[in-house]
Amino acid sequence: MTTLSSPHSAPHSTEIAVVGAGIVGLAHALAAARRGHRVTVFERSERAVGASIRNFGMVWPIGQPPGPLRDRAMLSRQIWMDMATKGDFFYDPVGSLHLAYHPDELAVMEEFVALAQPTGYAVQMLTAEEAAAKSQAAVTTGLLGALWSETEVIVDAREAIATLPQVLQATFNVEFRFGATVTAIDSPQFTVNGETWTADHIFVCSGADFETLYPDLYQNSGITKSKLQMMRTSPQPQGYRIGPALCGGLTLTHYAAFADCPSLPVLKQRIQAELSFAVDWHIHVMMSQNGLGELILGDSHEYALTFDPFDRTDINQFVLNYLRGFAQVPCLDIAATWHGIYAKLPGKTEFVAHPAPGVTLVNGLSGAGMTLSFGLAEEVMTTVLHR
Repeated sequence: MTTLSSPHSAPHSTEIAVVGAGIVGLAHALAAARRGHRVTVFERSERAVGASIRNFGMVWPIGQPPGPLRDRAMLSRQIWMDMATKGDFFYDPVGSLHLAYHPDELAVMEEFVALAQPTGYAVQMLTAEEAAAKSQAAVTTGLLGALWSETEVIVDAREAIATLPQVLQATFNVEFRFGATVTAIDSPQFTVNGETWTADHIFVCSGADFETLYPDLYQNSGITKSKLQMMRTSPQPQGYRIGPALCGGLTLTHYAAFADCPSLPVLKQRIQAELSFAVDWHIHVMMSQNGLGELILGDSHEYALTFDPFDRTDINQFVLNYLRGFAQVPCLDIAATWHGIYAKLPGKTEFVAHPAPGVTLVNGLSGAGMTLSFGLAEEVMTTVLHR
């Protein structure tokens, strides 16, 4: 696919320009191309290496509250599976299990199911025996029950983000310009590596780099960043699979979907008293498995505009210790550790702005980019392009 990085040919113009080839940019490129537009994606790196490849690979509708956000997540899920089929990359609709070992965790899960089932959401409570039948990795000692959801899908983020440009190019004629840095925008013109381009509309999906384009607008928005630490094991031996993605009780305190559960404050109070380190570093522990058999583990959340570049071993050790309380697998040998940084706008689920005619900024999905980007892009394109 030499055109992905081939030299520009005159004239330098396109109908739709997308800045950034992370998941948000790819989703908006797809949404525009599906509507018949000629789309060019500009990515400053030789390949996308940001938060879009530094995550669990979880498409996670269960984390979104009922209503528009969950609908958006379910649409994203559908598009993910369609794109994975077109691109022949790994996806696994395995669902998820939240495992309860304390009465307050069980209470939150039961309340969640009672609230969610009337909305048509496919969730149910399982006994310890039923949870074990779903996942041989679930620790059953002391297990009081589990929340089962069938909607979650796992992809390999590294593989998916690398493959999607090829799918978009082959199927929708999207053009990609890697190693192409957009440094200025004066719509309909913009500057790429010192050259002038024009576009009917420019979508800026720059992720954690919101200091380069429209920095004043971002600064006034209150947007910040989140640094998270994660790990990956070696492939599990003999084709061992964990089945559903697994979560412990800490995860119930992280996602907005559980916010309306009456017992949540009680759970948070106990966690504050017993696991203050997790509260201080906004840790909740999850585990997914990719097509290579590797387990993806994490994660923590640190909020700031500038971070210490060095990762903390005590955070990774806490995650591993907590994980062992609800998951047992043949191999927890860590093959890689890393951190990711994503944009977050406190109190909001996304940041969409129109700083000038013909320009739309889309950012701040707050760590839910894999889950929400495809659905959000459909909404944005319908509004902006009116078709």
